[in-house]
Amino acid sequence: MIDQLRLLEDLKSLAAAKQAEITVAFDLAQRRRQAAAAVPADQVGAGVAAQVALARRESPARGGRLLGLAKTLTGMPHTLAAFRAGQLNEWRTTLIVRETICLSPEDRAAVDEELAADTGTFEGSGDRAITSAVKAAAYQCDPASVARRAAKAVNERTVGLRPAPDTMTYLTALLPVADGVAAYAALSKEADTRRATGDARSRGQVMADTLVERLTGTPGGITGIELQLIMTDRTLLQGDGEPARLPGYGIIPAETARTLITGTARGGNTGQPHRPAPTGNPSPDPAYPPHPASGSAPALDLWVRRLYTAPGTGDLIAMDSKARLFPPRLSRFLQIRDDTCRTPYCDAPIRHHDHITAWHHGGKTTTENGQGLCEACNHTKETPGWTTKPLPTGSGTDTTGRHTAQLRTPTGHTYQSTAPPLPGTLPTKNLPSETPRAETPRAETPPARTQPAETVLAGNDKKAAAGRLNRHAPARARPSGAPALTTGRLQRPSVQVLGRAVRAGAP
Repeated sequence: MIDQLRLLEDLKSLAAAKQAEITVAFDLAQRRRQAAAAVPADQVGAGVAAQVALARRESPARGGRLLGLAKTLTGMPHTLAAFRAGQLNEWRTTLIVRETICLSPEDRAAVDEELAADTGTFEGSGDRAITSAVKAAAYQCDPASVARRAAKAVNERTVGLRPAPDTMTYLTALLPVADGVAAYAALSKEADTRRATGDARSRGQVMADTLVERLTGTPGGITGIELQLIMTDRTLLQGDGEPARLPGYGIIPAETARTLITGTARGGNTGQPHRPAPTGNPSPDPAYPPHPASGSAPALDLWVRRLYTAPGTGDLIAMDSKARLFPPRLSRFLQIRDDTCRTPYCDAPIRHHDHITAWHHGGKTTTENGQGLCEACNHTKETPGWTTKPLPTGSGTDTTGRHTAQLRTPTGHTYQSTAPPLPGTLPTKNLPSETPRAETPRAETPPARTQPAETVLAGNDKKAAAGRLNRHAPARARPSGAPALTTGRLQRPSVQVLGRAVRAGAP
């Protein structure tokens, strides 16, 4: 079995090396075809990386890196040979290319010759050892290029956010070395100071809490920025287990969503949720001070916007507009429905609200003809040879009934993009055979025939949730003409969009 594992690992490397060779050949063929079609010189090669990404079921950004890796390897024969032979896997090959990319082709070939990976130079070496060896060789070969690359890297500083397990997130910052070390030292010093004065939190907890406080400028980290939650009324009011969705993060457990709504703060050093202290008593967590008025955790204003979905499918009721650009409410509608970029395998944030069928080709500004895309995917879609069209509900390979669009690449390959399921969506096997389609409303007002949701709360949760909802929501809880939350059975599952903000009058 161990021999089989090694053989399969070698086979994976061989297959990845072959993919790299095919990628280079495909890029050359596409460039020749685009040049023959009189595509402007600065646009030749556009869309190639996106097609590679779709074929390999990767994001467009990853597709660009794979294309760059393949093209660079053509000038590094020893590294490519080691890749084919299984002495290097795809990731370690990428490390070698990454550390030599700043060199000229001649210098890169010299480093490749010096290291000669196909002779077993890196046998038994880990990622860090390989990176260090290539860095040293690159610096000796052309120190000026390495220095220029370091200076250019300062312009690539950025901040990112990605999900972590257990409803946590990784907030990362790519910074110049001096700035990063200084920021970490400041957080460390603050943590040591607070721990020395008796703070019961761990050092890491103090550093994390201090980071949030200093970034938001507010003790406890709560600011006037809107935090949205998408959940069913059953999850909010009946204790249902259907997960909620937090835009910018993803799916979170129902209990966590209810905890956010009812104002529970971060966990303390015991790992248990920190409950707001009784009125008039100080908060036990110094990083989460009392609200000036109540003495408990900071009060959160709550807005509830009721949206309605088709039974089972979770498809939002359509909205349309006669405007060329998507108006704010329609843009918000697409943002909620699509969550992230609709290009297959791309999970980048939505930056553009796009007409699937272009406006100048007769496309209308409607939810059926709209989709959320990241900036890169929207530009790729507009390059020659790419076409998109909305598909009727339930057509093609889609059986979910959710909004679906078809993407066609210059090579004639087609890919389907289906909107993600909203909370409350039934499994595909439980969908009704015929899903009634609601008439297109002009505003956020739900259809008149839709019955209001049933509100059932149990035990002490009823007083806690109802009190907070009644205190903050009545004036903004529903659009004009929408039914109030009263007793009744829901014919069409509703989706609640809940915003948390301290600043009164937030949109």
